[in-house]
Amino acid sequence: MPITVTPINSVDDFTNDVRLRTAALINEHVLPREAELWPQRQGVALSDEIRAAAQAGREDIKQKVKQAGLWAPHLPQEYGGMGLDFLPHAYMNEILAYAVGAASMFGVVAPNSGNQKILAKYGTEEQKQKWLLPLIEGTMESGFSMTEPENAGSDPRSLKTTARREGNEWVINGHKWFTSNGIEADFFIVMCRADDPTGAEGRSGSMVQIIVPTDTPGVDIVRGIGIWGSPTSDHCEVIYDNVRVPVDNALGRVGQGHEAAQDRLGAGRIYHCMNSVGQMWRAFDLMVERALTREVHGGLLKDKQFIQGFIADSYIDLQTSRMMTIKAAEKVDAGDPEARTDISALKIYVPAAYSRVVDRAIQVWGAAGVSNDLPLGRMYLGARTLRLADGPDEVHKILIAKNVVRHYEKGIGSWDFAH
Repeated sequence: MPITVTPINSVDDFTNDVRLRTAALINEHVLPREAELWPQRQGVALSDEIRAAAQAGREDIKQKVKQAGLWAPHLPQEYGGMGLDFLPHAYMNEILAYAVGAASMFGVVAPNSGNQKILAKYGTEEQKQKWLLPLIEGTMESGFSMTEPENAGSDPRSLKTTARREGNEWVINGHKWFTSNGIEADFFIVMCRADDPTGAEGRSGSMVQIIVPTDTPGVDIVRGIGIWGSPTSDHCEVIYDNVRVPVDNALGRVGQGHEAAQDRLGAGRIYHCMNSVGQMWRAFDLMVERALTREVHGGLLKDKQFIQGFIADSYIDLQTSRMMTIKAAEKVDAGDPEARTDISALKIYVPAAYSRVVDRAIQVWGAAGVSNDLPLGRMYLGARTLRLADGPDEVHKILIAKNVVRHYEKGIGSWDFAH
């Protein structure tokens, strides 16, 4: 079933144009070819011939995307991207998420896309030439190395990986895991706690992100961590044992590490939720499609009261999630500091709603719902994982409560829910 996208009256013409052209490409070139483009997701044994055909198909679509001017919405135009502002990018994301793997064919591939944005904002010209441009051109891969197994990822103050300055080098020691894209990466961006006895690079104890080539002596990629029963993944456990890189590999100033991470994660939370909305949209369409055609116990599923309840509940979950996410995106776009509360609220609500919508769709499809023939199984696991990614629910609840209480303590008045 193609995604139905029509102009939104409250949205500017440019954003509507991006939405409509994105949907046209998705409907014409991606949805009809999903099985061909991603055979491994169908459980197909990958021969060299099948793998080459899939790669050629994806490259064909990438060229169509570039010709349509829809490549890399997150990148500035000087680096070959669309240079989209925050809100149109968010609107584009929900459409990309409708189709399996579509974002990657529009140049948006985590963690590369996030690393590209950080390099573009904080990188020196030399770093951009050495790392950013090859990343954009596809001749390099990158990973993001922040989370540590011994310390809570939701508490950046607990990170213990250190970067001690010795002469013109950083010496990095630490233990990370869930380092994204760890198998393929040519370099990692590593979150460290700086230790500079000279004080030249900033106050010791402050956070800094450092570019580390993966072939540097002392970088030990221990394993790809098995996830959800799979024996391995591209999220890796990494040990940094006296890893030496030039002082110039620091990305931004010492003390900007946490800021850069929040730049990445703050926007990422909204993008994740818009992605979730797009996938909920697909799951909803699949559920209703099945209800209209599946006969059971003498009638169609659409006429069964349980299924009607599923449809109504999923409609409510999807609409509520979408409105919450767009409202938060509008606040971010306007530079509203209160957006932080809305982001935390939607980061709790949307993954839970996403889980419910996909769960109902699986139930309506029965055995097929958990098969590789449909994208619902991968969605279900992704929805559950998202309740941990970019901050677990519990941390976001604490942030909401603190922000609300602080507002009332300042005597500003009641909370303005219409704002």
